[in-house]
Amino acid sequence: MATTIASINITSTDLLSDSLSLSAIATLTGAGNSTGLTHTEGLGRKTLASGHAQYTLFDGTNRTADKAHKIYLKNLSGTAAEYFLITVNGEDMGRLYAGDWAFFPWSAHDADNDIKIDPSADDMTLEYMLFTDD
Repeated sequence: MATTIASINITSTDLLSDSLSLSAIATLTGAGNSTGLTHTEGLGRKTLASGHAQYTLFDGTNRTADKAHKIYLKNLSGTAAEYFLITVNGEDMGRLYAGDWAFFPWSAHDADNDIKIDPSADDMTLEYMLFTDD
């Protein structure tokens, strides 16, 4: 059994009137059990060359609906204005600007539930990984 732990720390001394310090940690487990996630597609990078267009990063038809899927994404651009528009299950989730990252669950089960990326400029690179018990 694999053990995979995800954690996040958010701190700020000037966002609020008081200092902010949030911390969360979770052991990633399979759907409806306490067994660790056992599969990954590995850490990968996708560079979208000139003439950028929306690209399907993960195809929902290749996954089982009742499994635990977790997605990690990171925009590796060093140009502040460059972003990837992330579309999940046909809905715009948001933009990942240079250096931004995201970690979220994904409900996959058919072609409508793809994860797509759309870069704002040519030759941008996205780092990604899928954790799953599928």
